[in-house]
Amino acid sequence: MLPLIHWIRRNRPVSLILAAATLALVQVVLWQLHEDGLDSVPTIMTTAADPTIATLNFTPPFHTAGRHIIDAQGVPIKLASINWYGASDADYVPGGLDVQHRDAIAALIRDLGFNSVRLPYADEIVTNNPVINPGVIAANQDLFHNPVLPGAPLRALDVFHEVVESLTSAGLLVIVNNHITQATWCCGMNPCDLSWKNDWFGGDILCSVPQSEEGWMRNWEMVMSPLVSNPLVMGADLRNEVRGLWGTMHWDEWADAAEKASERLLALNPDWLMFVEGISSANDLSGARARPVQLSLPGRVVYSAHVYKWSGWGSLRPFSGRSYEGFAATMWKNWGYLLAEEIAPVWVGEVGTPDAPSKGDTNYWHHLVRFLREVDTSWGYWALNARKATGEWESYGLVGDGWDWASVRRDYRLADLQRLGREEGQAH
Repeated sequence: MLPLIHWIRRNRPVSLILAAATLALVQVVLWQLHEDGLDSVPTIMTTAADPTIATLNFTPPFHTAGRHIIDAQGVPIKLASINWYGASDADYVPGGLDVQHRDAIAALIRDLGFNSVRLPYADEIVTNNPVINPGVIAANQDLFHNPVLPGAPLRALDVFHEVVESLTSAGLLVIVNNHITQATWCCGMNPCDLSWKNDWFGGDILCSVPQSEEGWMRNWEMVMSPLVSNPLVMGADLRNEVRGLWGTMHWDEWADAAEKASERLLALNPDWLMFVEGISSANDLSGARARPVQLSLPGRVVYSAHVYKWSGWGSLRPFSGRSYEGFAATMWKNWGYLLAEEIAPVWVGEVGTPDAPSKGDTNYWHHLVRFLREVDTSWGYWALNARKATGEWESYGLVGDGWDWASVRRDYRLADLQRLGREEGQAH
């Protein structure tokens, strides 16, 4: 049988498998919350259930129409994404490659019910393209056998592109994300990593990884050029959580840069979608009303928001402590209006909460899932990973140290995400 990617390239519809339930267990979350959701944490009970499998057919390439992402046959699709990080961090490669083969991780993502992956990278893996420590890809020894360059050292971009190939061969869409400049955990207060460039304050001298706007765009071209013929590479999430120094980034400045980078990438492949995050750590897309991102090709812009419990900039009460009405009002103001007014699609590219939730975590998550269900938009969960590059447990992760089906954390988060992923659209 031909690999799936060859089958896709013959322009047949792509069939993605969305798992509607876990193989052995689902979690039933009993929300015992009062009006503001702060009086108790959920009681979690496990029950056995038979899996129900649903399919979603779509045909690349994609474009946008109003609030929807549309496939080549005019069918709206909703992204149910997972973030798989690591190429943006100190090991320079996606996490888990020391434990499982990349093909096995791709299959696990698909079987958990996700149809797409947000795959972050750091500019450092492009500008330096470091040689990879064999230990961090111990379960992927086949990567060392390069028939083109026998004996050549394995570098970060080599691994990144092979991971993309594994994901798309499993039938998953990939959105490549420029996450950070220096490869490290995001996001701190290092001024060198606050935006897509750091030369405006002397970063070319002060920063470990100096970067100009032109350098940022060249890096994008180097990352994406090998992917132009892969139809399941959906596009580019141009920069993670643009914020400036102490939240000083203006939307107009970021929109200008996003347009420049988008035009460069669309020159490589005019079918790609350009994902443009909001400012204030991707919370705020309100500026897109007066100053939309406009490209030479229509139907290419998808806006992206991030929503966590600590979000809610400009308020003394973060989302962990809001009523649903207060939470929803901010969502409508920041990005929901783009959907309601049929301006553009919105992909909520990062949401997440820990496996052992506090009252505030529970309140935020309950409100978020309700709002995502009501507006029926695309989303991405942070994250798949078991641990951070430091070895610290990733409490937001959905897998354990085995990076396999047996180690999946079958809790309230996965149950909610699987329901969101299989629900029919409610908003039009």
